[in-house]
Amino acid sequence: MNKINYAKSVITELLHEAGITVNGGAPYDIQIHNEQFYAAVLADKDLGLGESYMDGWWDCPRVDLFIDKAIRAGVDKKIKTNFKFLFKLLLAKLINFQSKSRAFEVGRKHYDIGNDLFTAMLDKEMNYTCGYWKNAQDLDAAQIAKLELTCKKLKLQPGMSLLDIGCGWGALAKYAAKNFGVNVVGITISKEQAELAQKRCQGLSVEIRLQDYRDINQKFDRIVSLGMFEHVGHLNYATYMDVVNRNLDDDGLFLLHTIGSNITTTTTNAWINKYIFPNGMLPSIVQISKAFEGKFVMEDWHNFGAYYYPTLLAWHQNFNQHWDELKSSYDERFRRMWNFYLLYSAGGFKSCILQLWQIVLSKNGIEGGYDAPR
Repeated sequence: MNKINYAKSVITELLHEAGITVNGGAPYDIQIHNEQFYAAVLADKDLGLGESYMDGWWDCPRVDLFIDKAIRAGVDKKIKTNFKFLFKLLLAKLINFQSKSRAFEVGRKHYDIGNDLFTAMLDKEMNYTCGYWKNAQDLDAAQIAKLELTCKKLKLQPGMSLLDIGCGWGALAKYAAKNFGVNVVGITISKEQAELAQKRCQGLSVEIRLQDYRDINQKFDRIVSLGMFEHVGHLNYATYMDVVNRNLDDDGLFLLHTIGSNITTTTTNAWINKYIFPNGMLPSIVQISKAFEGKFVMEDWHNFGAYYYPTLLAWHQNFNQHWDELKSSYDERFRRMWNFYLLYSAGGFKSCILQLWQIVLSKNGIEGGYDAPR
């Protein structure tokens, strides 16, 4: 049996065990256009799966459902890990890929892609984090609900100072300043985000800085971080918590909003790392709690990872609805790459292998207890 036929037999059987039929008629069944697909996946797992999709070697009516079924069946775990991956795993344990010298790389490679892309894809306020769909029927409402929930968890009062670590395009900074009367400093490592955030927050008590979190040295009543901790890296978690502790008033509150992993690891998905978020890494409960132990008291830990699924599907819909406006700036391979990113991520949240946590921390505990809004 040659290499292609061997790979085909192995991958076809693994997919069959997951309830997925190659060239079948269900929405989660994949359609193979190039049989090199099998060898690519067998050799490089997630990287091979994503790159072969970008190259048009396969399609699927519902990539999110395909990924969900494959994850739940443990397909990835049944494919042998190659030496190349093991070497990267070793490097990730030893090398700080999220050092200050590398901090702005993800800004240049992801967040600076183009504000036209993110304006088309995101909600009206340009939130690039999970919405709160408890009582929401659409993306705009879900994102406003997330901003309101976040501000209420922080117990914001007029005149307070708020540091927003990883402020994005200024959605939370704008909302908190406008609706809660606080003074906000937002920091980002993306030049494009900083420029647009400054425009969006014009006239409000908001300062936007292009700055690494490690360079902050200023006291704040409250600190918040929405969707930035995924770029910190396991070797920097303790440093990150030290920075927050140093800059937070003794009676202050810190809210950390981050995607989380069910298991502790020191690496990220190979395809996501190469094409979407270079040097990213998802923290586990153990890694987060170890990083803040002795520095903070945990007041609340809220998991609403299930809401990332409708958020990602809404982004996917917006992206494709606006493709005609975007295609003069982005090619077909980018379209396939971006669709795979959104639906691959959606499948991860649907399968519950990924979580979304909002964690509220205080320095010394809240006398009488902390009342967590939901």
